[in-house]
Amino acid sequence: MHTVDDTLEDGSASTDTAKRRQILNGAAEMFLAQGFDATSMGQIAKHAGVSKGTLYVYFDSKETLFSAMVACHKERTAEQWLLPDPECTDVEATLLELSCNHIERLTDPKHVKLVRMVIAASERFPVVGQRFYEAGPALGARRLAGWLDTQVARGSLVIPDTTQAAWQLLGMLHHPTLVAVAMGGHPRPPREDMQEVARGAVRTFMAAYGPR
Repeated sequence: MHTVDDTLEDGSASTDTAKRRQILNGAAEMFLAQGFDATSMGQIAKHAGVSKGTLYVYFDSKETLFSAMVACHKERTAEQWLLPDPECTDVEATLLELSCNHIERLTDPKHVKLVRMVIAASERFPVVGQRFYEAGPALGARRLAGWLDTQVARGSLVIPDTTQAAWQLLGMLHHPTLVAVAMGGHPRPPREDMQEVARGAVRTFMAAYGPR
């Protein structure tokens, strides 16, 4: 049986059994459709096509299951976009492509629902919010900073603190899009507006850190 802390260590999709993935997929659909509080373990078991007893073999509580679902979702999202080609020759174009893709994922309705659920659940279950942060934004910033280190070593960028620079770029992408949609109640912006946010963020970034 998994506890919340165990789940935080082995939540990656790469280590999931087929049955565990089946449960996580069913749980994600239910949580996103109904929210954390309105979803019961019985409903999740039925939707995932497993018995309630089987569900509890894998996850000892709804909180544990929710935490695993959050970890799985965020790790997949972070890995999908923050893996730029270290051999790229056009830094600005690479950052623009990454930024556009990231905004698309940030404002996906399922992702927005997940963010709202995590915020709501974190007051009662802080470990859920911590896991969401570490597996998503923090992991993404570390990967971006690592790529920036490579570009600095090549002379393509001039950055005294790549970790700070990574967070600055992510902040310029998050606040006009995810924050506005998830917390401000704004509709998902049209793709053209997302691309303009990305272009503005990358222009500002390159003005600060481009080669002198």
